[in-house]
Amino acid sequence: MYQITLFNDIISNILEIRGTFSRCIRLEFGVRWFELTRFGVSKRGISTKSIKLRVSYKKHKKMSPHLQSFIVLVITLVTLLVIPTNAQLSPHFYDKICPQALPAIKSTLLQAIKKEQRIGASLLRLHFHDCFVNGCDGSVLLDDTSSFTGEKTAFPNINSIRGFSVVDEIKAAVDKACKRPVVSCADILAVAARDSVAIFGGPQLWYPVLLGRRDSRTASKAAANSNLPSPASNISQLISSFNSHGLNVRDLVALSGGHTIGFARCTTFRNRIYNETKLIHPTFAASLRNKCPKKGNDNVLEELDASPARFDTTYFKDLLQKKGLLHSDQELFKGKGSASDKLVQLYGSSTLAFARDFKASMIKMGNLKPLTGRNGEIRRNCRRIN
Repeated sequence: MYQITLFNDIISNILEIRGTFSRCIRLEFGVRWFELTRFGVSKRGISTKSIKLRVSYKKHKKMSPHLQSFIVLVITLVTLLVIPTNAQLSPHFYDKICPQALPAIKSTLLQAIKKEQRIGASLLRLHFHDCFVNGCDGSVLLDDTSSFTGEKTAFPNINSIRGFSVVDEIKAAVDKACKRPVVSCADILAVAARDSVAIFGGPQLWYPVLLGRRDSRTASKAAANSNLPSPASNISQLISSFNSHGLNVRDLVALSGGHTIGFARCTTFRNRIYNETKLIHPTFAASLRNKCPKKGNDNVLEELDASPARFDTTYFKDLLQKKGLLHSDQELFKGKGSASDKLVQLYGSSTLAFARDFKASMIKMGNLKPLTGRNGEIRRNCRRIN
């Protein structure tokens, strides 16, 4: 009777080389060993994951074709259970699947920005709010369902995040270009955020977006409420929030520089201009009070920095003059020599330093807990699960 045994250290026989793994499986077997390899192609070349099983049998008996088939089946099932189907994000993920994908995103985005300049900042904000709640998985785009309450009505998001119709337009354009839904909504947000930055800031702010994210099948209002920082957050709360996502003070200050484009509503900075005195320029506060009264005009918009149409370092220069619009903005610079103070001073004086660190932090943030492989799905409609 034949006996099939697995090594106790079977896990140690799984060879993991980073790459994007296809569903293709090759079986190689000899007299005593069966090796099943899952393989794929990445920019680094061929990548594989292998698992070996030993088949022991009595030498005087010849293995029948039926038993060989049975062993093949066993090995296949074991491998599918043991070897994870996770894939690494790659900037080349769509190069062969759909090379038209990224150009379609950019062209549709350009049309949207021509109609409304503010949309670039809105999509950058959407990407940030997506990544900070259970990772960059497109959950922020989901509408409420009978089984879950989405993130759109969470306190940090309601009357704040926008641009959903533009995401719908981009999704339709990409699916048409690719002739099928192969690009995730999470990837659309990541690419649209990058393209928005480059459109407003020039080629020095272009960076390669790692791709291959898949979309979540759920969302969480509670997670959005607990994970997203508030305009009223102090520096300790901001640092703690970013640290909880594996991001440091440099990431915090660099990513906050995204406020160099866009606007904020009166209700988000009213308390600052009426109740703060030490860290706000008096003339700046007085000018804002003319637009944002103590009561009413909640939705009146104000520029986040003095050059809202350019992705530049004006935001940091404003902070140095105590002209940060939001309380959380000015918390980055108090003039006491803290780590965040020094970074604000650096970015305010060096466009290159800001561009370098912003791009690095965007890539880092975009890699927060992505769904890959067989996890999640590729939504046909970004607002609902398939």
